[in-house]
Amino acid sequence: MSLKAFHVLFVTLSTLLAVGFGLWSAERFLEAGGAAPLAWAVAGFAAAASLVTYGLWFLRKLRGVSYL
Repeated sequence: MSLKAFHVLFVTLSTLLAVGFGLWSAERFLEAGGAAPLAWAVAGFAAAASLVTYGLWFLRKLRGVSYL
């Protein structure tokens, strides 16, 4: 596995983890209310959006590099 392939895999898994954390925090907010779970949910979704943006930038930058 090349460094590029590992990087794409790592960013993808990190994005899924951030979305999962955002959903979990949003569920806690809907159950109990409060500002902290809402802030964590927003932070989780913002991190996921940032990771998607970074992943797309990375793929464009290394377009000519093989995955092998």
